[in-house]
Amino acid sequence: MDRIKRVSIVGMGAMGILYGDFFANALGREQVTFLADSDRTRRYRNTPVYCNGRKLDFRIQDGAVPDSQGPAGLLIFAVKATALEDAISVARNQVGRDTVILSVLNGIISEAVIGEALGMEHVLYCVSQGMDAVKLGNELTYSHMGQVCIGIPEDQAYKEPMLSAVTDLFDQTGFPYTREPDIIRRLWCKWMLNVGVNQTVMVAEGTYGTVQHPGRERQMMRDAMAEVVALAGKENIRVTEEDLQGYVDLIDTLNPDGMPSMRQDGIAKRQSEVEFFAGTVIRMAERHGLDVPVNRELYRKIKEMEAGYTGIG
Repeated sequence: MDRIKRVSIVGMGAMGILYGDFFANALGREQVTFLADSDRTRRYRNTPVYCNGRKLDFRIQDGAVPDSQGPAGLLIFAVKATALEDAISVARNQVGRDTVILSVLNGIISEAVIGEALGMEHVLYCVSQGMDAVKLGNELTYSHMGQVCIGIPEDQAYKEPMLSAVTDLFDQTGFPYTREPDIIRRLWCKWMLNVGVNQTVMVAEGTYGTVQHPGRERQMMRDAMAEVVALAGKENIRVTEEDLQGYVDLIDTLNPDGMPSMRQDGIAKRQSEVEFFAGTVIRMAERHGLDVPVNRELYRKIKEMEAGYTGIG
């Protein structure tokens, strides 16, 4: 595969801006493109965004219009899971023969959904973790960029050249990453983290600090994560109590004033990703006859909160 020189991103939320700013600084502004539908393209072009107080100037492209620079080299999906279908439509015309696709969405299903729509031969698996980015309005703040864990499942060894092309880009730019020997396990571990911390902080209407000290919220977070450990066992995925503790330790390193994306959705009164967290846990657990009372309670409370938002039932 040829060397990747250009990065295209769908989604100008916290992670999209974080990664867009990094690659624009490393590769040059013209090598980074944000893809959007026509309405968002106009809005993005007319609304400045800020990262840690710096005004950013990104290249914006209407996804329906072929890019004058050609198909995307590395295409990153950085939207909420609730917006994935629309994001796929935006990016469809930007995928060429050698385009490599990464999804940094929460959950465990986005790669399969993207692959079915755009071609699984383009998709690598990755997990983004450890960042504490918070975007409120058009302003992003963060102190930890975190890292990407990237890899290919055992049955997709033919993608090794694609993986090498992406890690070469990461090495060239200094982008923080770890190559994962068992990326499906890592996806589940990150999902376990999201199921615990995102939903607990959402319900508590708090921050990372809410779950960084002993108390009811921290225990709720751990119990929700433990239900994912049990579910993983039923699915023959190796997720352990040691993994759980490792991710709790990771949470404890984050800025206590920061907050996960789900809480940011709550503040903005947007529909959350609860269906991809507790909703998925509940549906999968039912197939195995597994009881998941903590996730059921989190699901109930979040749905109740969302029912109070204008326009969301």
